[in-house]
Amino acid sequence: MKILSIQSWVSHGHAGNAAAVFPLQRLGADVIAVHTVLFSNHTGYGAWRGRIVDAGLVRDVVAGVEERGALADTDALLTGYLGDAAIGEAVLDAHARLVRANPKALWCCDPVIGDVGRGVFVRPGIPEFFRDRCMPAADILTPNHFELDWLTGRQTRTLSELRDAAHALMARGPKRILVTSLHVEDTPEDAIDVLALDAAAAYRLRVPHLPILGRGTGDVIAALFLVHTLAGLPLTDCLARAVSSLHGVLAATVAAGREEMVLIAAQAELVAPSRLFTPERLP
Repeated sequence: MKILSIQSWVSHGHAGNAAAVFPLQRLGADVIAVHTVLFSNHTGYGAWRGRIVDAGLVRDVVAGVEERGALADTDALLTGYLGDAAIGEAVLDAHARLVRANPKALWCCDPVIGDVGRGVFVRPGIPEFFRDRCMPAADILTPNHFELDWLTGRQTRTLSELRDAAHALMARGPKRILVTSLHVEDTPEDAIDVLALDAAAAYRLRVPHLPILGRGTGDVIAALFLVHTLAGLPLTDCLARAVSSLHGVLAATVAAGREEMVLIAAQAELVAPSRLFTPERLP
């Protein structure tokens, strides 16, 4: 399989393409990586250097890839942090080029907007762009709990409220939704829930909370969820394998006393998680 991944790039640590490309490649996917920013490190550090890539350059790189005929056998587009709303237009242009070349190609959109505790941390216009332009065109959406609430204009505190909100998003376009970093009323303080839904079913998977900030984790899990979807796995297996692999990488990171994910050292977790968690089917 082949995936066009349009995301940020950091030189230190793992975020955006620096978090997604290696897991995709380790699981057998060819990756066409196009970077939306070139930063020294994840912005979660509070300080960084580098710059946002010009939207015209992003568009030009994708056009060059198209001219090589490389989009005809590309199975999916994966997008995350945009950096600037203008880059969103280049992403929409890339999606249009991809579906012209391969009408069966999927779009997995990680709507990077913000998080609990930090609030919205992207530039003005980006959240609205995700909501109004990207979400209706995406096949798979992977918001965290905060982003799900922002996109729906709701505050979801119970599992029932969260499912209703996710279904409201699905009614606008996406066929599969993965909600990460989920914490509702019945989620224990020492655990994190992840929810996966499609038109037929909904599953929740609960894993132990680990003492780590987890920079770039959303980028990793979106990539894993997409690659397992492209492999034809059922929704429950996509959820179980993606979450279990990420948990294994994070557990190895904690054990190593590191702050940034040890993706390379723990790469076996990407292929065969040492602990495979079992999702709960919701009624």
